[in-house]
Amino acid sequence: MRNENAVCSKIKLTRTKCKACLGVRFSRETKKWFVAAFSEVHNHKLHVAEVTHMMLSQRRLTPIQKINASIAADSGLSLKASLDLMSAQVGGKENLGFTNEELKWYLRTRRQRDMEYGCLGGLMKYLQDKKGEDPTFYYAVQMDCTEHITNIFWADGRMINDYANFGDVVSFDTTFRTNKESRLFGCFVGFNHFRQTVVYGAALMYDETIPSFE
Repeated sequence: MRNENAVCSKIKLTRTKCKACLGVRFSRETKKWFVAAFSEVHNHKLHVAEVTHMMLSQRRLTPIQKINASIAADSGLSLKASLDLMSAQVGGKENLGFTNEELKWYLRTRRQRDMEYGCLGGLMKYLQDKKGEDPTFYYAVQMDCTEHITNIFWADGRMINDYANFGDVVSFDTTFRTNKESRLFGCFVGFNHFRQTVVYGAALMYDETIPSFE
């Protein structure tokens, strides 16, 4: 087996010639990967203050920032305007401690939790009424661990029939965010024999995570 220096020598060094490394090898005998060499000694700073806020482990909104973000959103400020305002208050984006993605996620979560029961009740009644009018109408609701509705999918009889006939190729797009709750609107679309766009199904999504897509 190669010694530690030999393994580390195969790892590309940075411009500072830092010797810190992690060498991983595969054992044919045990059929498992194992750490063959590890050195945590750096000859440089691991990060600089200007980019600390870009590190995933360091990005979070403080309770005060959440309050300010909520006030800005309730006042009608856009996401960019809210971020610019909060950045100006602390002397720059590098001092915020989060990026626009964290702010977007927080506001979306807040809208989800603050959604009135009447809104969900009205939506569920609409879906149930459609089911009563059309027995082939299908809808499914996904809930989280706190029993809040997250993702909603539906397809009527025509959509299902079109999918059966023309569903060889399906495109799924979640770029639509025109609703006031900033919920993702996803469409399953394709083409019929006249090359016309047909919709196979639609969904209101809470986020773009793997469980939601599945």
